[in-house]
Amino acid sequence: MKQRIEELFTGALARLAADGLFPEDALPTVQVERTRDPRHGDFSSNAALVLAKRARSKPRDLAVRLIDALPPSPLIERVEIAGPGFINVFLAPAAYRALVPRILAAGPAYGHTDLGAGRRVQVEFVSANPTGPLHVGHGRGAAYGAVVANLLETVGFEVHREYYVNDAGRQMDILATSVWLRYLELCGEELAFPSNGYQGDYVWDIAATLHREQEDDYRYSGDEVFAGMPPDEPGGGDKELHIDALIERARHLLGGDRYRLVFDLGLEHILDDIRDDLSRFGVDYDEWFSERSLTERGTVDQVIARLRAGGHLYERDGALWFRSSDFGDEKDRVVVRDNGQTTYFASDIAYHMDKLARGFEQVIDIWGADHHGYVPRVKSALAALENDPGRLDVLLVQFAILYRGGERVRMSTRSGEFVTLRQLRKEVGRDAARFFYIMRRCEQHLDFDLDLARSQSADNPVYYVQYAHARICSVLRQAAERGSAIDPSPGETNLELLMAAHEQDLLKALSRYPEVVEAAALAREPHQLAHYLRELANDFHTYYNAHQFLVADQGLRDARIELILAVRQVLRNGLDLIGVSAPESM
Repeated sequence: MKQRIEELFTGALARLAADGLFPEDALPTVQVERTRDPRHGDFSSNAALVLAKRARSKPRDLAVRLIDALPPSPLIERVEIAGPGFINVFLAPAAYRALVPRILAAGPAYGHTDLGAGRRVQVEFVSANPTGPLHVGHGRGAAYGAVVANLLETVGFEVHREYYVNDAGRQMDILATSVWLRYLELCGEELAFPSNGYQGDYVWDIAATLHREQEDDYRYSGDEVFAGMPPDEPGGGDKELHIDALIERARHLLGGDRYRLVFDLGLEHILDDIRDDLSRFGVDYDEWFSERSLTERGTVDQVIARLRAGGHLYERDGALWFRSSDFGDEKDRVVVRDNGQTTYFASDIAYHMDKLARGFEQVIDIWGADHHGYVPRVKSALAALENDPGRLDVLLVQFAILYRGGERVRMSTRSGEFVTLRQLRKEVGRDAARFFYIMRRCEQHLDFDLDLARSQSADNPVYYVQYAHARICSVLRQAAERGSAIDPSPGETNLELLMAAHEQDLLKALSRYPEVVEAAALAREPHQLAHYLRELANDFHTYYNAHQFLVADQGLRDARIELILAVRQVLRNGLDLIGVSAPESM
């Protein structure tokens, strides 16, 4: 609806341009917004105020000329000038009624637009290190990223969903060493497990698989493993030296091939678990991109060579540093350590260069909020490599805090004491989890009330929205049982009978849906859609409680059934974008 009003104003400007008021090859863009107060009409434009100086006219005089130039349209009942030059548009009742057959004809496609014009966008999200199961924090990033991708696709972008697999680096070495140490314990060795090793039960499971497959072939005595190790002092700097020394000892004792087998066993076991977990959560990817492949294909070395050739690197203390401070970062960053190993940051530069080389016009990274300091350094690297940093959009997702029985659920990832995404899904269900995760802006903390998510009450937002859909299905079943036709009439037959205030509210709410989807997509704000669905559900429940649908008057009955069929379609479309089911009974 908004787009059609904007088109009418654009036509008016074209007429004024033809009269010499504006250059025809540089028509200004008209801003049209919905009014908050129905006394001011349905839509309002400040075009006359914004363009008055350019047109060498007083705003109210220009407003008169714009109104006179508006093409005739059955959508508009009247247009008024308010205040210093605002143009308020009052729509004809028929404009809203015409939406019902349009929604029913479009079905699942209602709300789809071509705004994105097929532009290619990559959305990379979750990308958790495969060092353990996904926890509830990852779940929020998964739900948020999936819905952002769905929204962008709905408004016409070509979306590529990607998971960056961190299958190289120190954390994976810590996992491999943790698995091996647990394997040694299963072999009968008594060990002092490192304080910053991975300690969750899943490590025991992987170690048990290693023991079944290799028996005692990878066994060494505790004395051989721990001889000469730096002390393990939790809370002190020595614990990092301790785990790094254990990694080197594992590499030395096992040798390259056997160490790689342990490494890959842990990686594949956890990655399979992550894939399964996300798929059951309704999140699937077009590509799982391997960090290791960047090194194996020489991409990291190529990026370092380009930075060196551009004069953006220097040596200090045996390491190679990138002059990121030249591009707005707070300090310079190491890309090659003093031992010759490239850093995670170097791989990240290579990964983002690879993304752009694949032809994505916009790259969207969804990271945890604890990575906020990482954003300027990645953008600085893109700038140094002569790429537009504006092509990278980083969205930071705050952690979700769980509450059960009014008490905060405590979690610690490294110790293995955390609530997994799988546990959350089993406790509250996939629908509630996905809806709750996207109810607030991603940068805001989310308090997740487990008791509320499980409740079947109007206070539970996802239940409230789903119940509206189920109620409509119940009405349609009752109509069928009574022998009433529930197939929509062609065109706008009988829809002029929808005169009640509650019906007008629903029609206006339905007209907003495509605008909400576009706004949510462009702003990367799925919560806009969640809030809209709650408002639409509330309008329907209010209507349901105030009116009978299956009345004796056949014309009115048919009109009301058509209206609620349209409401059902929009509820279903919106829930589908969020990844939530639309049950027919509850």
